[in-house]
Amino acid sequence: MTAKDRSSPETYVYEHPRPAVTVDIILFTFHNADLKLLLVQRKGEPFQGKWALPGGFVQPDEDLDTAALRELAEETNVSDVYLEQLYTFGEPDRDPRTRVITVAYFALLSADQSAQLNVQSNSDASDARWWSMYDLPELAFDHARILQYALQRLRWKLEWTALGFLLLPAEFTLSELQKVYETVLNEPLDKRNFRRKMQATDVLEETGNIREGDHRPAKLYRFTAKAIELEQVRRRFP
Repeated sequence: MTAKDRSSPETYVYEHPRPAVTVDIILFTFHNADLKLLLVQRKGEPFQGKWALPGGFVQPDEDLDTAALRELAEETNVSDVYLEQLYTFGEPDRDPRTRVITVAYFALLSADQSAQLNVQSNSDASDARWWSMYDLPELAFDHARILQYALQRLRWKLEWTALGFLLLPAEFTLSELQKVYETVLNEPLDKRNFRRKMQATDVLEETGNIREGDHRPAKLYRFTAKAIELEQVRRRFP
């Protein structure tokens, strides 16, 4: 064997099964007092006609982040969103075609951001739309399990971080903030206790603005710059 043969890529290729790798993207937004999720309808088999998370196979010449952004754009026409790795799912029977390991990506979008997106189906998706997280259609593959994991992680993080700034507009009332928490946690919260708890933290500050409505005017709040900066520099789903 020559030195060239010993250093060729084939020297390190062994005869063993090679699982395929995919990416799946979870996009959450808060709209009309509901937690929404972007899904695509599959155009081909397996699970033709079923709804699924946007995603697909990773190409040999691309990294995972690039694959996630490419698949999201190809199937939903959505781009320019910040994606973060959430978890890897690798049960042997999760895909009927072959052994497939998927890396799930996660993003939270404010209502303002999601309203600016031009969502439309492309590539191997016949439709793309927002669904209520609490009223989902039958999902393909193990995507129901992936979503339950993502929702649980979101709930844990929301309780002890300023992650809510990603789901709210720049200014909001305490009632709007409470509605986000109640919707994500899927349970009612005592108004007095919630406000006392939130105002005792250092993540909120008054903006000095007032929102007029049918009832008494409501003060507007925002997340502090320090709280947002801290949330942006650390991993949101460690």
